[in-house]
Amino acid sequence: MKIISAFLFIFSITFYGNSQILKKEIPDKLVVLTFDDAPASQYSIVAPLLKEFGFGTTFFVCEFPPKFKDSTLYMNWRQIKALNNMSFEIANHTHTHTHANVANLSQAQFNEELAYIENKCDSLDIETPTNFAYPGYALNSEVLEFLEEKKYVFARAGGSRVYDPLEDHPFLVPSWAADASNKAEIMASFNEAKNGKIVVLTLHGVPDIEHPWVSTPPKLFKEYLQYLHENKFKVISLRDLSNYINVDKARETIVPNFSKTLKN
Repeated sequence: MKIISAFLFIFSITFYGNSQILKKEIPDKLVVLTFDDAPASQYSIVAPLLKEFGFGTTFFVCEFPPKFKDSTLYMNWRQIKALNNMSFEIANHTHTHTHANVANLSQAQFNEELAYIENKCDSLDIETPTNFAYPGYALNSEVLEFLEEKKYVFARAGGSRVYDPLEDHPFLVPSWAADASNKAEIMASFNEAKNGKIVVLTLHGVPDIEHPWVSTPPKLFKEYLQYLHENKFKVISLRDLSNYINVDKARETIVPNFSKTLKN
């Protein structure tokens, strides 16, 4: 009898917990586009193309220190506000990005990094960021606690795999990182957006002059958008996932699995 009771308890937690995580069924061909680091090409090239195709996206913004050789290679806050006015999501990638390993920051330091972006957004009447991306994909369990206290909703990581909202913690959303060399991998990833799974992409500049190792050529980027459009994919921002996922229930139910997220 004890064995049967234990089985029924586990079954009820799994079945009813999972059913409450989803607000509605995840459609096949659901893709989330995200962009990191605020290079200028995201304003001049990426945003017009996304508008042309009617796609949503999330821009994870930061401010690199003045040691970078040419500040015009990055968006200014007037341009970031313009992206917000175009209804794109502006999200948090820390103030300086120099602390690429946020796992080494104290809670006070981490909060300061996030608060800078939050305050800049507030001063410009940009919607307050509620989503976060880990610089360099570095994280630990404490960072998840910090995000929880600051009431963030989703946090995007790496992992080069599909996002399963019934198994992946909302602060460990996996993604594929696109660059000039992995077209075949990115194209193959689109086929995994099915059976309740969501494909999340991380891109940087299109192109990214300061960081060529993460650059995506404009021609290749447009090819991705054309493919998604022609094959009737739904392309959204990270914040739009809240339409499908009960994040509070997911955080309550799902145990963070760092080994799956850190494989990238």
